[in-house]
Amino acid sequence: MSEAPVIAVDGPSASGKGTIARRVADELDFHYLESGALYRLVALDSLQRGIVSGESLVQCARQLPVSFHNERILLRDQDVSDAIRSEACGVRASEVARVPEVRKALLQRQRAFRMPPGLVADGRDMGTVVFPDAALKVFLTASPEVRAERRYKQLKDKGIDANLRALSRDLQDRDARDANRPVAPLVPAPDSQVLDSSALSIDEVVERILAWWRERSGGARP
Repeated sequence: MSEAPVIAVDGPSASGKGTIARRVADELDFHYLESGALYRLVALDSLQRGIVSGESLVQCARQLPVSFHNERILLRDQDVSDAIRSEACGVRASEVARVPEVRKALLQRQRAFRMPPGLVADGRDMGTVVFPDAALKVFLTASPEVRAERRYKQLKDKGIDANLRALSRDLQDRDARDANRPVAPLVPAPDSQVLDSSALSIDEVVERILAWWRERSGGARP
């Protein structure tokens, strides 16, 4: 895993890591991996097919018939780009992510996104497990209140009904599951840059990460 540099952006739900990572990838003309989408796809597929656990769930992860087309995601040739963003799918994704065999099945799929000229990958274990040799590791976070408000606005903007109090509860529950799972728990890598975005704009966070990248890559600007 040494042919292309990786910027790993990890963090809890609604920390803004997806938006930030995509912006950084665009600025650098790097490839982009939203690792959470793979877990949400397994979650959606398992919900649709009534798969709860066991070997069937692992096979679901191994044989997931998915393709990515820019910002559109197809599952069995059906556009599920919006379906995987539902809160029910997010909760289920957090559950399946606790299964070690599922994580193992998706590991090679995630690493396959690493191609020249580079990759920006966001998730929860990008810097600790998937790309431990990442050139830059960022752990992006924000206060629980800010993250709940961001998720609420995101859903409302998409026309999805949401309850702020329920969202806050769900985020806290998901944080606890992700931080306490036995395999690849949500923790900052020891060599990561921890960035609290609670009081920062998207542009400010992106520029902070690009500045760190310029330092690591010898001062070259995107």
